[in-house]
Amino acid sequence: MDKKEIRLDSYLWAIRMYKSRSLAGDAIKSNKVKLNDEPVKPAHIIKLGERYTLSYPHGLKKIIEVSGFIDKRQSFEIAAKNYIDHSPPVEKTEKMDSVFFMPNMQRERGAGRPTKKDKRDMDNFRSE
Repeated sequence: MDKKEIRLDSYLWAIRMYKSRSLAGDAIKSNKVKLNDEPVKPAHIIKLGERYTLSYPHGLKKIIEVSGFIDKRQSFEIAAKNYIDHSPPVEKTEKMDSVFFMPNMQRERGAGRPTKKDKRDMDNFRSE
């Protein structure tokens, strides 16, 4: 494929690093994508061999190197041929219990709405 001028936001979208071009552009604008530890603009024209550091939530970082030019979003296999992933391996973290999980409370059918005492009892049961 002949060398085209491809914008960074379009490239990151095409190689499936972000779900949309606007999300890629927002990440670049908020300095979550850097070229050689320097901020870049979404309209930056990519060059072969450039390395970009992408920061994702929860401290996840990806380091990618441009190895091909692609400007349309295609299958993962085609996209993977257009970059080299230099990311460090992801460390597995222990899974913690969700703070949003609450034990399921069952009330008798037809018992009506819970009273204030019932609600206090439920809160005490959940906090144990």
